[in-house]
Amino acid sequence: MADVLPLVEARLRSALGEPDARAAVTFLGTDRIEVLRFREGDVVRYATLGMSAQPMADPAALLADPVLGPRAELVLSVRAGVADTDQVLRTLAVLAASPQVEGVVLAPGGSLDVGGPLWPGAPFTSVLVAEPGGLVEDLELDAPLEPVRFLPLLPMTPNEAAWKRVHGAGALHERWLESGTDLRDPSRRSVPLE
Repeated sequence: MADVLPLVEARLRSALGEPDARAAVTFLGTDRIEVLRFREGDVVRYATLGMSAQPMADPAALLADPVLGPRAELVLSVRAGVADTDQVLRTLAVLAASPQVEGVVLAPGGSLDVGGPLWPGAPFTSVLVAEPGGLVEDLELDAPLEPVRFLPLLPMTPNEAAWKRVHGAGALHERWLESGTDLRDPSRRSVPLE
């Protein structure tokens, strides 16, 4: 079976251009996770590379299937030069390793809490997993492998995360749209939730 990661990196490069930096993190008992940084105008994008090497396994399954199951990588987009967002690299690697470490399946509408700021001084402590396909198209793989989906991450403040748990991801998206929220602003305030 072909190695998935060179195909994933090629898809990222074709969609986002050449990365201007990359970092790698390895956690005990997991595969290596890289985070690539891409700059486009005033936006910087961070994309994981390594999460899709193995399919995500259903946490209820007794044994993880080494072939079948959803595959994904994570993409975070923020405005450059407003905050020290490069410190998010380790956090993204931790999130990308969570399917291997915790046996979770990441899907649109889900959220991940990191237990602290996404980067030093960030007002965000969690992310909402958004719908894939807009920025980087899914990467089709040979059967029986499922395609690799590139899941955008939207930073959430603690208040937004709590509100999302009660009202759902769709309702939070509506609030963001109604308020004209710039989800790429690394120093934005919480959307009004009354």
